[in-house]
Amino acid sequence: MASTTRDAGLASAPPSGKTFLGHPRGLATLFMTEMWERFSYYGMRALLIYYLVSGGADAATGSQGGGLAMTAATATAIYSVYVSMVYLMAYPGGWFGDRVWGARKTVAIAGFVIMSGHIALAVPGQAAFFLGLLLVALGSGLLKANISTMVGHLYNGPEDPRRDGGFTVFYMSINLGAFVAPFVIGTIGKEHNWHLGFGLAAVGMGLGLIQFLLGTRHLSPKSSQVPNPLQPAERKSLLVKAGAVFAAATAFYVAIVAMGVYTLNWALVPLTLAGLLIPVAVLVRIKRDKDLSAGEQSKMSAYIWFFAAAAIFWMIYDQGGSTLSLFADKNTADNLLGFGFSATWYQSLNPLFVMALAPVFAFLWLWLSRRNKEPNTITKFAMGLVLIGASFFVFVVPMNMAGDGTKVSPMWLVSIYMIQTIGELCVSPVGLSVTTKMAPQKYASQMMGVWFLAVTAGDCTTSLLSLAHVNLDGTGIIAMQAALAALAGFAVYTYRKKVQALMGDVH
Repeated sequence: MASTTRDAGLASAPPSGKTFLGHPRGLATLFMTEMWERFSYYGMRALLIYYLVSGGADAATGSQGGGLAMTAATATAIYSVYVSMVYLMAYPGGWFGDRVWGARKTVAIAGFVIMSGHIALAVPGQAAFFLGLLLVALGSGLLKANISTMVGHLYNGPEDPRRDGGFTVFYMSINLGAFVAPFVIGTIGKEHNWHLGFGLAAVGMGLGLIQFLLGTRHLSPKSSQVPNPLQPAERKSLLVKAGAVFAAATAFYVAIVAMGVYTLNWALVPLTLAGLLIPVAVLVRIKRDKDLSAGEQSKMSAYIWFFAAAAIFWMIYDQGGSTLSLFADKNTADNLLGFGFSATWYQSLNPLFVMALAPVFAFLWLWLSRRNKEPNTITKFAMGLVLIGASFFVFVVPMNMAGDGTKVSPMWLVSIYMIQTIGELCVSPVGLSVTTKMAPQKYASQMMGVWFLAVTAGDCTTSLLSLAHVNLDGTGIIAMQAALAALAGFAVYTYRKKVQALMGDVH
């Protein structure tokens, strides 16, 4: 499921007489690059869970086989780990842009890595598949952390009146790519040929990379600069440490394979645990930093509430591409009013609802603000948690209806995705905003990566449940997750005054 609102410097724009919708010409370059990258990413994601569980061809239905024939639990674990790694890599991705290559070079390298990953996915075989997943996750993290920074470079500082509008236009590219991809890549890949679908994702990223390379002359010169380059001693130390970790990991897995005891869990479990422990370690490191003022320490204490709430939210939300997708394929009618469609099309609902509802919410918050009735940040988070919980309570109904093999109406899933998108609009934009407002000065450039780590923690929780053989498509576990989110929402709301006090001057 596309998480399109969560995907989101001081320098003068490069001189040029041309504009793009009234904005610097470079915005068109970044718009098209992001659109094609998201097209490739969300198109592949629409296929992923189905490819993992697909086995032999079904003669009765005419469905294709040729997938990896995994269990739903293993497929969900792989899907969740993959998504979590994309957001985990955004953290070091920003570091590479700031300290090694600069934003422009990092994005170019990331585009090539992503394209290579999709090409690997287009090659039949399990080894090529996992190599492809690794490359796409790595490249997506590198790109995600830097392309938004380059949008900011196009404007004359944060006070430029065009800046907010420019980011709005840019974020539309995310939704546009995410909306179209399941119809094209999803349909062709799932209904005709898996590897052709993955190949189309490579073509999409290739077009984005070409667009970026041809349009770099329209970008700000600051995008090529390395803001805080590594010193030679730092570089040497990091290379030695990275080499030691790589050598140790390689030796360990060679030994495991040689002993004949290697299974997929030897890779999935460490990645899942890392995805849970790294976010905790990062938050603890920042919270214990003695350089932070008392006010910054207090804000970080409040921020932990938002982080934990977001992790619970994304744990449920990202099952739109796994648990809900599997239900869509097995238990939901594949036609509406006589019109047939692929189960991958459900992945277009989220970006469609975002494009339709985001302007409504922006107007609603402004309208309430003028009347001094706009909910504060804490209340919006509580609303988002209750809504994501409500979506899974609704999910229990069609699950029970399908218990005897009945195919339920597609409108059940449409309503679930819509409720989840409304919840997303209460959490994701607010979370991005509160992250920038509450970031300690010392960690100002790193905190957006910290926010993405909430996604990592949430998805790794889902993966851990799957690896523990918890039946995620059972009504009991669905209802339990719904209750957890709703209770978390009520808890956040109940303690809103305490959290607000910790936030200090941030409202």
